[in-house]
Amino acid sequence: MRSAASVRTRVERRRFLGIGTASAAAVALGTGLFSATASAEPADKKRDYPFTLGVASGDPTEDGFVLWTRLAPDPLAADGKGGMPDRPITVEYQVALDSRFRRIVHRGSAEASPELGHSVHPEITGLASGREYYYRFRAMGDVSPIGTTRTAPPASSMAGSLSFAFASCQKWDQGHYTAYEHMAQEDLDLVLHLGDYIYEYPIEGDLRGSVPDHLLVETTQLKHYRVRYALYKSDVHLQNAHARFPWLVVPDDHEVDNNWADEISQDDDPSAEFLQRRADAFQAYYENMPLRRSSMPVGPDMGLHRRISYGRLADFTMLDTRQYRDDQACSGRLEDDCDARFDRNRSILGERQRKWLLDGFSGSPARWQILGNQSPMTQTDNTPGEGASVWMDPWDGYAADRERVLDAAVQRDVRNLVVVTGDRHQNYAVDLKADYRDEKAPTVATEFVGTSISTNGDGEDLGEQGRRFLEANPHFAFVNEQRGYVRCTVSPEEWRTDFRVVPYVTQQGAPVSTRASFTVADGTPGVVQRP
Repeated sequence: MRSAASVRTRVERRRFLGIGTASAAAVALGTGLFSATASAEPADKKRDYPFTLGVASGDPTEDGFVLWTRLAPDPLAADGKGGMPDRPITVEYQVALDSRFRRIVHRGSAEASPELGHSVHPEITGLASGREYYYRFRAMGDVSPIGTTRTAPPASSMAGSLSFAFASCQKWDQGHYTAYEHMAQEDLDLVLHLGDYIYEYPIEGDLRGSVPDHLLVETTQLKHYRVRYALYKSDVHLQNAHARFPWLVVPDDHEVDNNWADEISQDDDPSAEFLQRRADAFQAYYENMPLRRSSMPVGPDMGLHRRISYGRLADFTMLDTRQYRDDQACSGRLEDDCDARFDRNRSILGERQRKWLLDGFSGSPARWQILGNQSPMTQTDNTPGEGASVWMDPWDGYAADRERVLDAAVQRDVRNLVVVTGDRHQNYAVDLKADYRDEKAPTVATEFVGTSISTNGDGEDLGEQGRRFLEANPHFAFVNEQRGYVRCTVSPEEWRTDFRVVPYVTQQGAPVSTRASFTVADGTPGVVQRP
């Protein structure tokens, strides 16, 4: 597909241009909860630039957000340490009202410790609601790129509008991140990333010769995961999208292992072995994402499901459909007949998370309930005709949980439930029904599934599988199989979704266009296509 020389050029282009073992003190200092002390020594100013992985922000509240950076002057170092010394480094940060930092409203310092991969996650509070801020870091004699972020509107207010994008699935060796180049130019309040930020597989194809040998193995250890994040985050377009908006992030499976379920790996590895791998994967995920201290992993466990309010207009509820699920039913793959998927004792959420979700339905005053979800909630029958041929990994394999969640939304008078989903490398606009076995079942919610950023390469407008989906699933209004992201604009009266696609990702410079647009009216579940 590319010559070796062009591949190496691409790797250089993607480089930045433009926890379980961590001590309590390292965690506290890394979040900026306390100021770093003299124990965090300044580094040698002659070292290489430390902010090669960029900056980011996330989880906004009405008076603040979390900031992130990770020091890594040699990001692809085989030991996963990013070229950093085995000692803590002081990282200063500033938050300002202007890009020249003449009106600084918050400043502090955090400790970048080796226990957390020299990452910091300062949590900023006490700011004005509903406005834009600028931020930057200083460490090792250098200043980071400048990021912009936003606080949420006041909890009691009804915002006039909300604009966000969601994305997922960005396999580095299958295409350029052109979609992020275009996303960074949008006027958005925030971005949701719904999983598969990295892939655990060895780097494949023509790009094998352009990366160090230690990237040609599957990620199973902390050092592997750290280097894999560094490779992916070396992309300038991904860095710019992170620096431009606050992000809400949640992993799916490939951040750990394909199709993993609780303590069970894809290959049925011994439980203790897999839990160690999961602990390493979660630690690397935390180290590389703008997450709060509440999401800090403890061994193989990580607090990922959470709720972010955008005033009274919307609640974002980020789900975790991996950590608490039962094993996949039957073979775990595509099945024509699998009664076990309807077993009410099987769950994709786990009982405690499901109760937390449903209690949130009852207690929220938000006009729109938005679920950030990893794999399709809707039924995706793969074969037209009688019966249903479905995959066991998404919610189809846990049909009773889907029914409980959607029934509860109706019973608890949720005014508008919209699910936004990643995973499938295809765009869908669908009506959600609690029971797809009943042809007369009413539409009770709406789901928009977003395609991949790069996974599976260029894609096409509508392939054979997409045509089968449209024929076999009458609740589908739209299928598209190109790469891109999804932009959503929400007001008190209406939700609008624009599927933003690029025609190719195996070459640089693809334009972006809106392939289709759909709306959901306040109080009326289901999609309506717009010109």
